Amino acid sequence: MRELPAGRDALLLDFSGDPHPSIATLKAHSVLKAAMAAGSLPGILDVVPAAETVLVQAEPGGGLDELSIRRALRHVDFTEGAIDSSEVLEPIAIPVHYTGIDLDEVAQRCAMSVAEVIGAHTHTLWRVQFMGFAPGFGYLVPQQNSAATTLTALGRREQSRPSVPAGSVAVAAGYSAVYPRESPGGWWLLGSTDIALWNTDSEHPALLTPGAVVRFTDVRTDA
Repeated sequence: MRELPAGRDALLLDFSGDPHPSIATLKAHSVLKAAMAAGSLPGILDVVPAAETVLVQAEPGGGLDELSIRRALRHVDFTEGAIDSSEVLEPIAIPVHYTGIDLDEVAQRCAMSVAEVIGAHTHTLWRVQFMGFAPGFGYLVPQQNSAATTLTALGRREQSRPSVPAGSVAVAAGYSAVYPRESPGGWWLLGSTDIALWNTDSEHPALLTPGAVVRFTDVRTDA
């Protein structure tokens, strides 16, 4: 882990050089959020994870107590490439209609049948690595030894679409995701869900949060 200053009131924890960067990022985020809740990180406003970094943001003008951050992380083993079993949350089930416009091409590119693509996607536990792009959009990474390794090896589409429907379930560049609203997008569309990922009328508008676990289910087999 590298500590990089991000102005007077923020610190960027960079795990890109660690053996398991995404897992280390999730661990650091979880531990620091717990320390905030316990009151052991006074003055910290937020802890924001990304693909391989965590931004620790303090109150403006108050400076940053870096020692308290190191103290909170001192017992975390960042070399271990798995999430502790006590940190595994109950999965959020997202039912999917696997009728996506790119499903056949994804199967062809992955040298799989359509059924195998769907099976790889639904038999994988996914964890929200970070949020971004649009409100409620979670970047989901497969758990270790996942059946979705072949799917996540796909890059983005060569050409983005100007409009992707809300609820589209997609994969690209190591991630899976659900589009919370209509927007441009360059990911491979496997299907769609009727579940709302972003609801401004709710006390907690985003269904997904960093560290949450997701399991996609096939509507046809659940019926």
